[in-house]
Amino acid sequence: MTDTDALDRRLLDVALEAARRAGTLLRDGRPEDLTVAATKTSPIDVVTEMDLAAEKLITGYLAEVRPDDGLLGEEGASREGTSGVRWVIDPLDGTVNYLYGLPSWSVSIAAERDGVAVAGVVETPMRGETYHAVRGGGAFVNDRAARCRPAPQDFSQALIGTGFGYLTERRAAQAEVARQLLPQVRDIRRAGSAAIDLCDVGCGRLDGYYERGLNPWDRAAGVLFAREAGALAGGRPGSPAGDDLTVAGSPGLFEPLQALLEDLGAWHD
Repeated sequence: MTDTDALDRRLLDVALEAARRAGTLLRDGRPEDLTVAATKTSPIDVVTEMDLAAEKLITGYLAEVRPDDGLLGEEGASREGTSGVRWVIDPLDGTVNYLYGLPSWSVSIAAERDGVAVAGVVETPMRGETYHAVRGGGAFVNDRAARCRPAPQDFSQALIGTGFGYLTERRAAQAEVARQLLPQVRDIRRAGSAAIDLCDVGCGRLDGYYERGLNPWDRAAGVLFAREAGALAGGRPGSPAGDDLTVAGSPGLFEPLQALLEDLGAWHD
C-alpha cells in the first residue's frame, strides 16, 4: 500500500466516525416539535436546528482530528486548509424528509485531496446502512461489496431516480423534462436525498439517476460511491458532474440517458 493509499484509508476512517456520530445525533436527538430554523434559496428550501447541530458536531470533530484540513459545508462551515485535504459536508441531506418524519435522509461526508474525492461516506441511520468508498478501493454497504446493476436490455426498462430544486422556474423546467422522460422508461423515483439516490445506483436499486442544481456537498460522496461500485457518472456529455447537471448510471445505460437528458435540456432552466 502506498503512502497516499494509506492516507485515503485514514481519511475514510475519519469520515466514517464523523458520519456515525452525526447520524446518531440526528436519529436519537430529533425533537418531536422540530420546526424550520431558517430558509435558503426559497421559502421551501429549509434548514432545521438539527442541520446546524449536525454540522457543528462534524466540523468540531474534524477540527480536533484533522486541524489543518479545509472545509466546505452546506450550512456555512467553510475554512481554508494547508494540508491539501478538504472535507465536503452535507450534515443532513434530505432535510424536508427529516422535517416530516420520512426516513429517506442521510449524512454525506467526502474527503478531497488536491480537488479530487478520495474517500466518501453516506450514513443512513433509518436504513441501518453506511455506504462508503475509497478511490480505487471499491464501494461497500456496511461490510458488503456494492455493485451497480447490469444495464437493462432496453432503455424502456430503466428505473430512473431524480430530484427537483426549490426555485419555481427551475422546478417547472425539471417537471417538463420528467414529463418527456417518463414515457420512455420503466418509471421515475423521487426519494428526496441526492446522496442516497447516487448510492442506490451503486447498489443496483436504481438503473440511473440525474438532477440539475446539485451542490458539491450533495454529490461528492455519492458520486464516488457510485463510480467505485462500477457505475459511470458525469454531467453534460464530455463534462464532469457539476452544478448544471449530475448523471449516474450503469455502463450501457449511462450513455443513452446522458444523451437524452442533453436533448431534453435537463441542464438548464
